[in-house]
Amino acid sequence: MTVKPNTPKNIDEYIAGFPADIQAILQKIRVTVQKAAPDAQESISYQIPAFTLHGQLVYFAAFKNHIGFYPPVTGGDRQFKKAIAVYAGPKGNLKFPLDQPIPYPLIEKIVKIRVKENLASVRAKGKKKQTP
Repeated sequence: MTVKPNTPKNIDEYIAGFPADIQAILQKIRVTVQKAAPDAQESISYQIPAFTLHGQLVYFAAFKNHIGFYPPVTGGDRQFKKAIAVYAGPKGNLKFPLDQPIPYPLIEKIVKIRVKENLASVRAKGKKKQTP
């Protein structure tokens, strides 16, 4: 596999490629994800920061006017869905505008929901394999 010269090798390199104010936001998102999913593994996927835990967990990326957060979130209660609707972007991904406070507690909740979804998926696959 050929790596493009500007493709970061890790999340530290990705974050270092941005101005200091954006670096601070990206680092705080990283720490928020780490606290919500301490067993998740960091990587670069699609040239952006990614976390995996029993499959893909979350990705995030900085853009000119927002931070993108992926993948689309399907779980959660009505109140949660209302909270994320404000940030809805294309295809269900979330866009956190840089001219507004980043909702770190919401990011934490998203990660915890994704962890539950991934664990449920693993359990469901295990049950299917055990069925004769």
